[in-house]
Amino acid sequence: MSMPFYVAPEQVMKDRAEYAQKGIARGRSLIATTYDEGVLIVAENHSHTLHKISEIYDRVAFGGVGRYNEYDQLRVAGVRHADTKGYAFSREDVKARALANLYAQYLHNVFTHEMKPLEVEILVAELSEGEGPDQLYHVAYEGTITDEERFAVLGGDAETISERVEQSFQEGWDLPTALAAAVRALGGPERTLDPTELEVAVLSRRNGRRAFRRIDDGELAELLSSVPPPAAAAAEDEDPGS
Repeated sequence: MSMPFYVAPEQVMKDRAEYAQKGIARGRSLIATTYDEGVLIVAENHSHTLHKISEIYDRVAFGGVGRYNEYDQLRVAGVRHADTKGYAFSREDVKARALANLYAQYLHNVFTHEMKPLEVEILVAELSEGEGPDQLYHVAYEGTITDEERFAVLGGDAETISERVEQSFQEGWDLPTALAAAVRALGGPERTLDPTELEVAVLSRRNGRRAFRRIDDGELAELLSSVPPPAAAAAEDEDPGS
């Protein structure tokens, strides 16, 4: 009887990680950032029906990048879990941290025990109640959770886009400014993204109990047009008397 080939566990984990990373990097990116009224989530998405950003519960939102059918299954599971917990206990017991932990456990189990890992990265965002900070949890394909304080970037060339957001980030910036900066970071210096190529949603304290709201193309274009490009803003600062 022939013996099966031996592969070191470290090499198996490395191959799975490379496979998942390549699949995620092929997708388009998503940015989530805090602003003065809540959390803004912006994704490059040419589809108007296959959403990357969705509502999970009253003050909790979901974002996914990578393989759509895989992260959409996670979204559905999150909605069911939140609904069940809110019904069995109370609406205030549904928290982003607990949901992110469940996602992390599931992704870790798939990564370590299944032949093929999930090619996804997940964002779970929660709008705070009272004066506490808003929460952004980034869950990676292998189950690692990162608690982001100001912004999170998922998918695509995340490192480069993160550097762009870092350069323009302002504590407590308003919605138009945050949105314009996120769109510029997604597009980079060589591309200008059209509103029809974007999917945008907010968790806003202005929206009442159900804080999640999508921003349609018309409102998105209006918000973007209200913020001058960086070059124009710099020129105005240099010549205040003109």
